[in-house]
Amino acid sequence: MPIATYSLVALDCPDPRSLAAFYQAVLGGEITKYDEDWYDLHVPGGARIAFQRAPDHRPPEWPRGDRNSQQEHLDFDVTDIDRAQEEVLALGATPLDLDDGDGERGFRVYADPAGHPFCLCRQ
Repeated sequence: MPIATYSLVALDCPDPRSLAAFYQAVLGGEITKYDEDWYDLHVPGGARIAFQRAPDHRPPEWPRGDRNSQQEHLDFDVTDIDRAQEEVLALGATPLDLDDGDGERGFRVYADPAGHPFCLCRQ
């Protein structure tokens, strides 16, 4: 029997509304606002990602992650990694590590507009 059930992943960021909109464009779903400092994205399939305002937020350094901020890492499965890459870059993502060894590694690493790392992974 598990100790807990999954609720959400919360990402610290300077602008929760705009970061929620970024992930909505990537994943779909509906945004709900708790207050100016907290937004939720309810993605298709039932998962939830929360975005909370952290005025002094500093993005983690990939891959070191030794800054004094929360480090989270999200993986997203895609059927066409090249097309998905074009789309997330157009939305404001920053490439961190695109060397997937001509497809052998199976993923590429990006940062969202607030600096959190995420991966696009081949299905």
